[in-house]
Amino acid sequence: MAALGWLTPRRRSATARSVLAGEASAEAARKSTQEQEPPPSAEKDKGEPEFPVLGDDKAAAFFDLDNTVMQGAALFHFGRGLYKRKFFETRDLAKFAWQQAWFRLAGVEDPEHMQDARDSALSIVKGHRVAELMTIGEEIYDEYLADRIWPGTRALAQAHLDAGQKVWLVTAAPVEIATVIARRLGFTGALGTVSESVDGVYTGKLVGEPLHGPAKAEAVRALATAESLDLTRCAAYSDSHNDIPMLSLVGHPYAINPDTKLRKHARDLDWRLRDYRTGRKAAKVGIPAAAGVGAVAGGTAAAIALTRRRR
Repeated sequence: MAALGWLTPRRRSATARSVLAGEASAEAARKSTQEQEPPPSAEKDKGEPEFPVLGDDKAAAFFDLDNTVMQGAALFHFGRGLYKRKFFETRDLAKFAWQQAWFRLAGVEDPEHMQDARDSALSIVKGHRVAELMTIGEEIYDEYLADRIWPGTRALAQAHLDAGQKVWLVTAAPVEIATVIARRLGFTGALGTVSESVDGVYTGKLVGEPLHGPAKAEAVRALATAESLDLTRCAAYSDSHNDIPMLSLVGHPYAINPDTKLRKHARDLDWRLRDYRTGRKAAKVGIPAAAGVGAVAGGTAAAIALTRRRR
């Protein structure tokens, strides 16, 4: 870990949590790829990739998930799946929805409110087995996610795979769910938020913090070190300005379906851009995962409200 003495205590603590979260995610990602069977062959998308990809055993590709690989937020649909399976009750939604609304309206991440939201969301899976969440993740992928994959981004990932490079998903979603998505897409593996477990049972605590913003960059850096990758030869893809730290790490950053801030930043630095949304619509499907793990609850509240309105 780099020296942090020049930072204020609060920023030093936040940076340390980001590093811890990143290192834990990288360790979990490498462990999962060692334990699992080789990924099944994914059906290739027709057509040429948007950007040329050259074979390079020192290079890899890192893909953000929400609105980059798939339309909308994975945590939103994960929350829908958990509610459907009665992981929590309707009376819990008011608290969860309020916490998510506070983040969105205030526009800042107050540490106390962030901790409350994370604790609430983590309490949903506390006491459940990791294997159970993996099984549910498979079901949720089939129910909600399979039809939301962007063909254009999928083709880019396949180009890297065809060139013999490893392709990693990088997301704030739980690493177990992210691993399921990566495997179903034929990717190498996934970097995601790591929740503490003891003997295969969730304790209700995080390791570090959600894999969001700077923590994503730390995870990519840790994985690159472990895999002996040259980051200047790697590529990264994202839609969000929150991922600028990750995009800035690599030699080949790409803005995919970019938000306004990332679009401006990418144009200023002459990064490549591609928008797969019809008419370049900025509207996002579902609830964005800006609050990390707390978005599970807020997304679920919105899903139930939409379902009720359709009845």
